[in-house]
Amino acid sequence: MGTARAEAVLSRLQLLVTRKLDGLLQGDYAGLLPGPGTEAGESREYRPGDDVRRMDWPVTARTTTPHVRRTVADRELETWMAVDLSASVDFGTARWLKRDLVIAAAAAMAHLTVRGGNRIGAVVGTGAGVPAPPARGRRSWLGRRETAAAPPPPAPILRLPARPGRKEAQGLLRAIARTEVRPGRADLGALIDKLNRPPRRRGVAVVISDFLAPVDEWARPVRKLGVRHDVLAIEVVDPRELELPDVGVLTLADPETGALHEVQTADPALRRRYAEAAGEQRGAIARALRAAGAAHLRLRTDTDWLLDMVRFVAAQRHARTRGTTR
Repeated sequence: MGTARAEAVLSRLQLLVTRKLDGLLQGDYAGLLPGPGTEAGESREYRPGDDVRRMDWPVTARTTTPHVRRTVADRELETWMAVDLSASVDFGTARWLKRDLVIAAAAAMAHLTVRGGNRIGAVVGTGAGVPAPPARGRRSWLGRRETAAAPPPPAPILRLPARPGRKEAQGLLRAIARTEVRPGRADLGALIDKLNRPPRRRGVAVVISDFLAPVDEWARPVRKLGVRHDVLAIEVVDPRELELPDVGVLTLADPETGALHEVQTADPALRRRYAEAAGEQRGAIARALRAAGAAHLRLRTDTDWLLDMVRFVAAQRHARTRGTTR
C-alpha cells in the first residue's frame, strides 16, 4: 500500500495531543536519553541512597514513614491501541479490505507516536472461533430429553506490551498483521476496557474498528477511557456498508455468525431503506464518539487512506490553533 510514500508523508506529520499528559514534551533532549524530568509522579518509601531533595514531606507527615517523590522522564509519551480484528473487518469491495485499513492505521499511529523514545503497545481482539457443538442431552426428572448448548468460548485478546523504539514498534505491527481473523463475534467493549485496566499513566488511546457492534456495548468504555487519555477513534468503512448497488439477487453472509441472506437489490425501496438504516447507524456511532470526547477519523476502502489521515491531522491542528501558524 505504498510503504515508501507513507513513510515520506507521515514523517511530516505530528499527532496533536491536547490533554495534559505525564511527562509529555517538557523540553528538548540534551543528549541521547531523556533526563529524569521535573514532572511529579508517584511516591514510594525512602531507601538509602535516594536523593533527599526529592523527599515528599506531605506523604511523610501523613504516614510517619519517609517517602520520596518519583519524577517522570521528559518527552515520554505512552500510546495504546485497541485493534479490532473481528470477522467483520475481513471484508472489502473497493481498493482494499477493511483489515488492510486497520493495519495501515495502526502503522500510521506507530509512526506518528514512536519518535523520541515514546512507547506504544496494543491489545488485539478477534472472534472466538467456530462455535462449540451442543452438549450431549440428559433426561430431566419428567423423563424428557434436554439438550444444553455449550457456552461459547471467550473471544481471545492478544496483549502486546508498550515498548520504546522503532524496532519494537515494527515487531508490534508484525504481530498485529499476523493475527488470524477468526469467525465469531468479538466483544468490542471488553477490548476497549482492556485499555482502562490496569490504570496507566495519561497518554494517547487509539481505537481502530468498524464499530459495527451495538453502540451500547462500547460507548461506556470509550467514555471512561476519555476521562484520563486523549482518545482517537479510527472507523473503517466499506462503501457497500453504506448503500447497496443494483445487481439483482445478492447473497449476503454474516462473517461473524455465518447466517446467509438473499436480497433483491433491484428493489429501489429496499435500497433506500438500507441507506437510511446505514446512515442512522453511522450517525449513532459518531454521536457516541463525540459524547465521549474522542477525535473521530473515518477511513474508507474506496479512498486514499493516507490523504484522509493528512487532512484529519491538519484539521485538528487548524481547529486547535484557530488558523494561526506556530
